[in-house]
Amino acid sequence: MDLVVLEEIRRLKYRYLRGVDLKLWDEVADTFTVDATADYGTHAVGGEGKKFEGRDAILEFLTQSLGNGIITVHHAAQPEIDVDGDTATGRWSFTDKVIVPEHKVIIEGAAFYEDAYRREADGAWRMSHIGYVRTYESLQSWEGNPGFRLLANRWAVPA
Repeated sequence: MDLVVLEEIRRLKYRYLRGVDLKLWDEVADTFTVDATADYGTHAVGGEGKKFEGRDAILEFLTQSLGNGIITVHHAAQPEIDVDGDTATGRWSFTDKVIVPEHKVIIEGAAFYEDAYRREADGAWRMSHIGYVRTYESLQSWEGNPGFRLLANRWAVPA
């Protein structure tokens, strides 16, 4: 097994997660192939999950649903990556937290990503598919909870 390829794919996934959390949309776009597909199996964003075809559609969803008013933290670990030439698949355990100050809610969850990767002509690995189905997802309101205080928010508009 080529350890360099495994590390390149791990770094690709980490770059995607960091880019989403820091809203670095150009970096996130570069983690996908042009024809990538996505299946975000979450209930918090409208019921049965969201499916997208094409990098542009995936990016539009991410930028619209996780824009500057939303705080996100994603952690992925325990990768199981199988490489076959210029393609690969990967499974990742992940947890996330989404804080929506406007609605005073916190969404937390866990899932297992099921991804596909392709090495492109420029030599870079990119995701050709990203997807998950939630293991669990929870929603809690901090409305009326005097013990909760959001002390910092990178995305808050200064008063």
